[in-house]
Amino acid sequence: MLTIPNLISLLRLPLAILFVFSGSFFRAVVLILAAFSDFLDGFIARRYSTTSRYGTLIDPVMDKLFVIIVLATLIQESSLEPWEIASLLCRDISVFIFGIYLILTGKLESYRLRSIWSGKVTTALQFVVLFLMTLGITPSPFVFSIFILLGLAALFELYLTSRFEMRQDEIS
Repeated sequence: MLTIPNLISLLRLPLAILFVFSGSFFRAVVLILAAFSDFLDGFIARRYSTTSRYGTLIDPVMDKLFVIIVLATLIQESSLEPWEIASLLCRDISVFIFGIYLILTGKLESYRLRSIWSGKVTTALQFVVLFLMTLGITPSPFVFSIFILLGLAALFELYLTSRFEMRQDEIS
């Protein structure tokens, strides 16, 4: 079912397309709107109890699609170094690795999808870094190293939650 929070999440796709064809100032505005929509969809879904499995999937997909389109634009303009790109995507790579683990162990179907703290922090920090880079400000390498740590934290957190779920299933 398509809810208001789902529609707000889906708005990030046209915002990403606007980013591609805009100048620096409007790109900064687009990033602010995208970050606000990321906050707003979750807030409304929780506040009005309209959370859904579809929303649990579509929100992070739209986040990643937005970030990938912005990154592709900045890469094409030579605004990012390869190591900066790799660090920005570290958490996403960790989630991908965890997904492969779930597939190989046959646990994908039983795994309960939910957001994790490292995902929320990573997305917020990605928006901030991309906003700064859009304004021509390159954050220090230390900021990019935080993404690597968040990627490792995500992998650890996902593994622990899957182990906890398996134990809960054994008890039930």
